[in-house]
Amino acid sequence: MKRLLIYTSVFLAFTAAGCKKYLEQPPDMRAELNTPEQVSRLLGTAYPQANYMAFTEGSSDNVADKRSGTIENTNTDPFQFRDVRDDQEDSPEYYWNACYAAIAAANLAIQACDKAPDPENYRSQKGEALVARAYAHFMLVTFFSETYDPATAATSPGIPYVTEPENVVIKQYERKTVAYVYEMIENDLLMGMPMLDNNRYSVPAYHFTTTAAYAFASRFYLFKQDWTKAVTYATLVFPDNNITPMLRPWNTRYMTITYLELFSIYAKATEPANLLLVETPSVYGRYYFNFRYAMNPAKRNEILSDNVTGGEWAFWNQSYSSGSTENQLIPKVNEYFVRSTVNAGIGTAYVMVPLFTAEEVLFNRAEAYTYLNNTGAAIEDLNTYAATRISSYNAGAHGITPSRVRNFYGTNNLQTALIRTILDFKRAEYVQEGMRWFDILRYRIPVSHTVVGGGTFNLTGNDPRRLFQIPSSAAISGVQGNPR
Repeated sequence: MKRLLIYTSVFLAFTAAGCKKYLEQPPDMRAELNTPEQVSRLLGTAYPQANYMAFTEGSSDNVADKRSGTIENTNTDPFQFRDVRDDQEDSPEYYWNACYAAIAAANLAIQACDKAPDPENYRSQKGEALVARAYAHFMLVTFFSETYDPATAATSPGIPYVTEPENVVIKQYERKTVAYVYEMIENDLLMGMPMLDNNRYSVPAYHFTTTAAYAFASRFYLFKQDWTKAVTYATLVFPDNNITPMLRPWNTRYMTITYLELFSIYAKATEPANLLLVETPSVYGRYYFNFRYAMNPAKRNEILSDNVTGGEWAFWNQSYSSGSTENQLIPKVNEYFVRSTVNAGIGTAYVMVPLFTAEEVLFNRAEAYTYLNNTGAAIEDLNTYAATRISSYNAGAHGITPSRVRNFYGTNNLQTALIRTILDFKRAEYVQEGMRWFDILRYRIPVSHTVVGGGTFNLTGNDPRRLFQIPSSAAISGVQGNPR
């Protein structure tokens, strides 16, 4: 009996110690963020891993009814200016959720940086988190709220600006105003940019480097109509104003490769034009040229025929008919398919999305220069761009001049003619990438979609359907939907 009591006591002692050690463990398997390296790994998910191209391109004036083709809600509903009846990849709802997932990761990273015993060692991680948080909120307010207008921003509903990790099951949020959201974006952006450290990244193109952050700032201030700051940050992207090496070589190297080769390099991290890339689950790469509502020959002619230089777009020579003459594509958006297992026939399709490119930054600067009445500098930027885009470019034959843009657009107003030039150049540059939608929003450009067999869908410059609908699931957190 005595021996039994001793054994029992020893067993209970070990059991108690084991229970104590067990209870001291975290209640779940969540990784702890105890080092800068761990925070860096978390920040890999602080970018919206969702593709907006399907619903923004489908809403734009770049698409037409081809009579037949792949039918997907993410293409059909935007073409008819309906709320998208889908919550999977390539839908507005999927994009909304991906943005807030990215914001949640950024907020966890910021919290870990602030609570670290040596916060200075986490400086660059916090900088990346702040800029990434600003970017995700910027994209949300762009797609789901009214475009920034100094006259209405203080009253237009924004989107919830989330700055703390959620610690309750269902938290309530306010949309506040567009002006408030822009103020918060600017605060995060200006605070985060000086903290960035490019040397920390093994593959810089997938992170906010200083160059990518400056590109974001040039877009942000363009939307905010702060032309001086848009010029300032755009100029920082081009060291010593050496622009051409950063632009895609459409009328030189791209003209000498096959369309399969172009597919493989367009969104590659090694292309200097790609300032920031993100990996997104998306089937847009397999469907964008054979959707029923996409670019057809008539739209290709509208977008890629005449231009102010009088020359031919190099894009034209790399556009192809795929499957039928109605399916027009430019080799850009390539799918990367990951099988569930080595021998599986199922898996996940991915698309690498260029979030910022050198070409956009150049356009941002040219537009800002135009509004600052520095038309000479704007024309210089446009000529730099055209020299890489016009087949057999010759400065004497194709150079852009004030008289040339006035005559081409039939106006004596040089500023108006230059803005139209920039918008047309951007439309050609980014066709099939969804970027046209940004300019449709900013300039309230009306869009008309005609259905073969009769019927037209019209979107006016002030139509409330220009704002994509906030997911109904957000209502449980107190977020009101957009008017319809």
